[in-house]
Formats: sequence, structure tokens, C-alpha cells
Amino acid sequence: MPSDAGTAISNFQLLQEYRVYLVVERGLRPLSCDAYARDLLQFSESLEGTGGKLLTATHSNVAAWLQHLRLHDRTDRSVARKLSCLRGFYRWLRLDNQVTHDPTTNIEAPSTWKVLPKSLDERTVTAMLTKSSSAATTPKSGALTLRDSAVLEVLYAGGLRAGEAIALRVEDLNLDQARAQVRGKGDKERIIPLGTSACQAIEKYLRQGRPQLVRAAGQAVLFLSVRGRPLTAQVVWSIVKRSNATASPHRLRHSCATHMVERGADLRSVQLLLGHADISTTQVYTHVALRHLKEVHREHHPRGRQRARRTDE
Repeated sequence: MPSDAGTAISNFQLLQEYRVYLVVERGLRPLSCDAYARDLLQFSESLEGTGGKLLTATHSNVAAWLQHLRLHDRTDRSVARKLSCLRGFYRWLRLDNQVTHDPTTNIEAPSTWKVLPKSLDERTVTAMLTKSSSAATTPKSGALTLRDSAVLEVLYAGGLRAGEAIALRVEDLNLDQARAQVRGKGDKERIIPLGTSACQAIEKYLRQGRPQLVRAAGQAVLFLSVRGRPLTAQVVWSIVKRSNATASPHRLRHSCATHMVERGADLRSVQLLLGHADISTTQVYTHVALRHLKEVHREHHPRGRQRARRTDE
């Protein structure tokens, strides 16, 4: 157990120190740090409700909090993410010799590998992009309309996270070769391809839209707000929602990967595109591939169609 001096450290101070560690040592981006901070703050508040501290949290405290989340309709994926966050936090505390125990040990994570990412079908995405592109081609298209069309095209073409699209700079683009350099989680860089539609949308935005939004010389960020500042994640979400109420930046990302797998892309290529550090993260799309294969088999194999009819009867 930690010493008396250690237990005197407030939960708030610990969370601040951990945030510094995530930024300086782990190199995580602000949006990732914000997500970790929210999860840890929730756990901290649950402990404080019973007079507990982060440094003296027990296995029972963690288990009770996770059970509380489940009872309040949190998805297994959400609970698993919060548990992963806690494990990282207590791993840091142990390495820093602030605790001698890890309350997350032997806590089972919900089985999330069966949960398929939600995606939009190709017709829905095509309709979204066509609607946005059509609005951007009218004579009265404004800078924001051109920007929004380019944002949607880039999110889907490259399977980008909202934070990655926000961080794109003009110098990251290589439109002659239809590609862009992206900085992902942990500040890791990767090259993503951009299709013809995305390149055309970006070119038009750079030519006719962005110059109207720039307010300061030397502004490097690609996508700008009406005040000439980098976009926030909330603005990117609103851009996507205006195009389709059921969509989100993350669903566009999953749609990109799903549609590629359905059309025969191998998982290694999808892993590189999405920037997954481990192929196991990408393997969830094997279920997409198998589901698609079953549909193709049922539609085109003579025995498959007969069986489908018998099942329907």
C-alpha cells in the first residue's frame, strides 16, 4: 500500500500529473488525453462518493464501478474502453512507485470482439457525398460549403478519425499523387490515398474556399472555421450530421474499411489505411468479410439460394 505521504496526494493532482505523462511521454494527442481524463474523472468521482481515493482504490471499487456502468446502459465496448483506461493509469502509478497494487488485476473485460463496428451502406454514403458535392458545385457555393464537401470526402476516402482530419495541414497534401500524410494516435504518421473525388473537392476548397477563411498569415491547418481557426471535433461531427442524421465521423471511418473489405481488400491493407498499431484491431472486419461472403454465396450459389428459400418458407 502507498505511504501516508502518498495518500495525501489529491485525485485532481494525480489526474493532472497523468495527463502530463500522456502528452510528454506517450505523445498522445489532446483529444485522446481528453477522453482518458473524462474516464478517469468519472471513476475518481465514484470513489469520492464513498470517501475513497485513486491511490487506495480496491478491486471491489473497480468492479462496482464497471457494474454501475453496465446497469446504466453503457455498451460493452464503452465499458471495455474505460477499463483499459484504468489499467493504463494504474500501470503508470506502479511504474512511478506510487502504488504497490493494481486494483484492475483479474478484472474481466467485456467480450467486445463480437461487436461489429456500425457502418453505413454504400448507397447511403454515396448519397451523402453526392448531396454535398452538388451543393459545392453551384455558382453560389460559399467557402463553408466547399469546406464541408472536402471534409466529408477526406473522412471517407482515407478512413480518418475526426482528430486526424482536424490536424491535416496544407503541406501534408500531395494531390498530384493523390495522397496525404496523416498524424494519428501517439503522433504516428502514415500515408493515406485520396481518390479522385476527394482530390477534386480539396482542390476546389483550396482554390475558392480556404482563401476566404484564412485570417492570419502562415496559417498551416487545412480545414478552417469561419473565424479562420482550426476546426474542433464538434464542428466535424456537425458537418457529418448535417449530411446524414444517422452518420458520424467514426461511422464514416468504419464504412470506409467495411466497403473495402466487402470489395476484396486484405486486412493488412486496411490496417495500414486506418493506422491500427496491431492487426488484431483490424480483425473485427473479418466478420464483415465472412458476412459478405455468405451473402454472395447465398445469392450466386445454386444450392445456397435453394436453402435460403427453404429457410424463408
